[in-house]
Amino acid sequence: MYTASDLRKGLKVAIDNEPYMVTAFEFSKPGKGQALYRTKLKNMITGSTIDRTYREGDTFEPASLEERVMQYLYKEGDHYYFMDNQTYEQIIINGDALGETKNYLIDNLNVKVLMFREKAIGVDLPNFVNLRVIKTEMWVKGDTSKADYKPATIETGYELRIPPFVQEGELITIDTRTGEYSTRVKE
Repeated sequence: MYTASDLRKGLKVAIDNEPYMVTAFEFSKPGKGQALYRTKLKNMITGSTIDRTYREGDTFEPASLEERVMQYLYKEGDHYYFMDNQTYEQIIINGDALGETKNYLIDNLNVKVLMFREKAIGVDLPNFVNLRVIKTEMWVKGDTSKADYKPATIETGYELRIPPFVQEGELITIDTRTGEYSTRVKE
């Protein structure tokens, strides 16, 4: 059981039997009366946000969330298939629930799947993934007339900007937190 004084950014609580994560938090102590805790809460299932103000004595239930290590198998239409590494049970997650994480999913990638009451509500990726560049512009050594970065498409269909020396077919590391190029992988 959490109290209002336990509120902080990133805390996961259950409100009206749904999991919420605190995305913004502000403490204020008026001259008279109780301390106020103003929060922005994001519903972890629907993605909607709400603003709520709590007083010092308010209590919260922790969200009953479970993380399972699963392996990404394949995509069929807008459905993504994952397999539990312990039980070999397969689950399906809709593309809308994955959000931006679907841009970095490659076959056999181990991820953490966030479960709420045996229902998958999100995927936690590793911070860095290696993906192959399938389409980009050619670069001529010594060509300094263009910008420092050029557009590229990786094997998942995601588009990003990469340094000019990276060519088609090369493996690159992408930071999944920012969606940006990190480094070129030597094969």
